[in-house]
Amino acid sequence: MAGHMTPDEFRRHGHELVDWVADYWSSVGSFPVRPTDPPGAVAARLPDRPPAEGDGFAGLRADLDAIVLPGMTHWQHPGFFAYFPANTSGPSVLGDLVGAGLGVQGMLWATGPAATEVETVMLDWLASLLDLPERFRSTSAGGGVIQDSASSAALVATLAGLHRAGGGTWRTDGIGGSRYTVYTSTQGHSSIEKAARIAGIGETGVRQIEVDPATLAMRPAALRAALAADVAAGCRPAVVVATIGTTSTTAVDPLPEIGRICAEFGVWLHVDAAYAGAAAVCPELRWTHSGLELADSYCFDPHKWLLTGFDCDAFWVADREALVSALTVMPEYLRNVATESGAVIDYRDWSVPLGRRFRALKLWFVLRWYGAAGLQAHIRGHVALAQRFATHVAADDRFEIVAPHPFSLVCFRLRAGDAASESLLERINATGRYYLTHTKVNGAYALRLAVGAPQTTESHIDEAWSLLSTAASDILADSPKS
Repeated sequence: MAGHMTPDEFRRHGHELVDWVADYWSSVGSFPVRPTDPPGAVAARLPDRPPAEGDGFAGLRADLDAIVLPGMTHWQHPGFFAYFPANTSGPSVLGDLVGAGLGVQGMLWATGPAATEVETVMLDWLASLLDLPERFRSTSAGGGVIQDSASSAALVATLAGLHRAGGGTWRTDGIGGSRYTVYTSTQGHSSIEKAARIAGIGETGVRQIEVDPATLAMRPAALRAALAADVAAGCRPAVVVATIGTTSTTAVDPLPEIGRICAEFGVWLHVDAAYAGAAAVCPELRWTHSGLELADSYCFDPHKWLLTGFDCDAFWVADREALVSALTVMPEYLRNVATESGAVIDYRDWSVPLGRRFRALKLWFVLRWYGAAGLQAHIRGHVALAQRFATHVAADDRFEIVAPHPFSLVCFRLRAGDAASESLLERINATGRYYLTHTKVNGAYALRLAVGAPQTTESHIDEAWSLLSTAASDILADSPKS
């Protein structure tokens, strides 16, 4: 019978697994980017029940190669262009290792003073790195916190907006008979509707505001009209969600105009920059944050494009009291001297879960390892690769680019139409070398190529284009002539 793993056993097996991860990173480009096995193949390789006795580490280590790797979609693969990236890095993994080893449950300052204070400082570091407005710093009335995802950030922003719209009564009385409303563009993320459902507003209270067909960004005039109509109908607008870098095409909503409208109607403005926020580490890409000083809350995901492993969403509020008032619940068993003093931050009041991991460690490790210069080089490299790909597309009159591409996503299609473009996606993905996804832009089928894996180079971009170009020739040759 296996007992607790001793420190010496942990050291030995831990070294083995560090080697395994390092070897994986060295060879990930040689794997097919997606598995070819059908659904259920991984489960079929696993026993029906757990072992009656612990069976040691050797078999487990072997099963990583035999069971896990063949069933993986490799997000760190240099040919992974399907979704916005899920970067990881050596410093991030090591930070997670330390956090897991410490085993801290940082729900209160008292249960993890270092966990709390490192998190506060890291969010201030990030705010400085992105040159966010002073109102989001912990030295002001606002401050930052790590959420698990931008979806959770959207939820807590919605709850804070509800609390404000209800004059503080929402926390105790609930929604009751009030008709609260939430606003985002037609390109806004699905998490906004999900947040409205969870908060009790319901999907019927979500208003999808039309966008400019050229930029795919929210039309401020349409937002103002929707707010005015709802107020006239007796509704209570709770929150507007503007997006910097929409999931479909990376459209950027006009924050200055939207912010002024929200101030006019007294509505909470949340800005979702989950993917594109990382770009603001580069001064030349901070134009996207114009108007952010008008926002009540803002978030972006270091776990997407800033080399910090999932999960790590950075979320800031301009008025921490507005958030804490909406979320705080204080049972007797959590009362303690530090909390009662009012001199500390208890992050349990800043998010939905009570329990909190020491996620700030991996962020600390990443920021200290790379520094501003290293992170800027990382972002600029990917933007340059996307522009390289866009140049290939623009030079071929069989193709068209269907949306602006200021970051590292390019949306494009064959001029021959939806069927040809869909066939092109199927062919490139069937190679096993590259993985792209699709979207619809103004109703037309388009392919998405999102650069983000740390190991992607110019050679991968050029090879992907070569395969796409060849496949396009075959598709168009097989197409019936008009």
